[in-house]
Amino acid sequence: MILSFITAALFTIHLMGDSTMAEKDLPRAGEERGWGMMFQNFLDPEAVKVVNYAQNGRSTKSFIDLGLWDKVLSAVEPGDYVFIEFGHNDAKEDDPARYAPAFGAYQDNLRKFIDGVREKGGTPVLLTPIARRWFKEGVLDRNCHTDYPAAMKEVAAEKGVTLLDVTTITLDWLEALGDEPSKAYFMISTGKNDNTHLVPAGARKVTEMICGLVKDQIPEIAQHLQYFHFVVSPDGHGDFKTVQDAIDACPDYSHQEITRILIKAGTYKEMVSIPHTKFRLYIKGEGADNTLITFDKYAKALWPGRDIAVGTSGSASVYIHASYITFEDLGFENSAGEGKEIGQAVAVFTDGDFLFFNRCRFLGNQDTLYTYGRFGKFGGIKRNYFKDCYIEGTTDFIFGTSIAYFEGCTIHSKKNSYVTAASTLQGQKYGYVFKDCTLTAAPGIDKCYLGRPWGAYAKTVFINCELGPHIVADGWHDWEKEGKPNTKKNSFYAEYGNFGPGAEGPRVKWAHNLKAKDLKDYTFEKVMYQSQDGIVWDPYNNK
Repeated sequence: MILSFITAALFTIHLMGDSTMAEKDLPRAGEERGWGMMFQNFLDPEAVKVVNYAQNGRSTKSFIDLGLWDKVLSAVEPGDYVFIEFGHNDAKEDDPARYAPAFGAYQDNLRKFIDGVREKGGTPVLLTPIARRWFKEGVLDRNCHTDYPAAMKEVAAEKGVTLLDVTTITLDWLEALGDEPSKAYFMISTGKNDNTHLVPAGARKVTEMICGLVKDQIPEIAQHLQYFHFVVSPDGHGDFKTVQDAIDACPDYSHQEITRILIKAGTYKEMVSIPHTKFRLYIKGEGADNTLITFDKYAKALWPGRDIAVGTSGSASVYIHASYITFEDLGFENSAGEGKEIGQAVAVFTDGDFLFFNRCRFLGNQDTLYTYGRFGKFGGIKRNYFKDCYIEGTTDFIFGTSIAYFEGCTIHSKKNSYVTAASTLQGQKYGYVFKDCTLTAAPGIDKCYLGRPWGAYAKTVFINCELGPHIVADGWHDWEKEGKPNTKKNSFYAEYGNFGPGAEGPRVKWAHNLKAKDLKDYTFEKVMYQSQDGIVWDPYNNK
């Protein structure tokens, strides 16, 4: 099986080898993984493409005889690299289809690979085979591959080829771990008598070690290395298949290190909750259009086994209770739909401080984005930053108490209704600030308000935003009702420099027009700085 990952790249790394490197037939293969399945996760996909030609059971001889070498050779372009790792199966003397003596056919085949790659303008790299986990009475057998690593090293020296000594580094690793602890990285941990093949934790560890060798020996590739502590992939090319499993694996109360999580492209139908103990995370997708976390709870549904409605706050697809979290290139969705029988259906519920959403998408209908923030004097300050995001919905689809700064975002209305419903606390200087945003609408939508006050002291400001024709001339709605009097007096709705047909007005008399001198109070730094904690927040170093 040949698996190609990302197409746009500066060069390709072609992988040739056996089962310890190979793609697996999942889910039939169970927990077994080749390290080649993890390798792309450690490389910037915009710069490096990985294609894995390795197959279970292959030796240098059978790789040639079965035509796999011809496939590799025909694909190599100038500037590409070919990683060559064999040895496990070449030693099988009782199998003439695979046997290649170490200081004979094995070396000749390696020379064939090297010469062929170089003729195509590529760079061959030899990798000695991964060590087998062979312990006897607690002592590791360091001669598990007999003469094959030495034979490969001899060819590398002869041909002037870069050699990654994977055998030695994995032997040292296993020896340091010891017999029992090392089982967790191999298929023997699943109940099979298999000390050769890796489970996900083992594939990750071996890939980390190989990338360490690459960093030291191949600078052209090293400059494109990237590192994530955990990778989520629905097809088994990561540490976990669900986002929640990755969150659960993050350290609690990490006061220094940021834990980095890569979520591979795919649709993850799951409710995700990040508890307050899991702060300092960087969570990246492979594009907001390609990586989607979705769920379908809704306010009017009943809790299983209870005669209690889920409610707005209980309907979210993603809950973020922790602070210092960055989300990048991700999509979030509540797919419950829209209507009286559905009610509110939250995609993202934010209850942490210093949350940064960069190039993200928020998809839903009523109450898509709930910046829950703090309720009550003991809640603490909660700040959210949305940069170059897309947010869509029907009614009050950006709402809540947090201080939130929206910059360069697209805000898309799907129904004649209200864009925002801030519930800024009394005495809090800032609520929502929209800067350089674009407000759009679905076809036929022509009567939307910029906002209405969910709480009597709502604060919302739009600065230098393009407002589509769906924004009504009044701009704002007071939403005065019992228990919420004087919203016209107590709320603060203001604009400056907005343009487009929705900016023409005239606005309601109780709204405000900012002056140029007021803009100094609405910079990102000013809005996010709170004298209570004195923290100057750098979202690009979010810790």
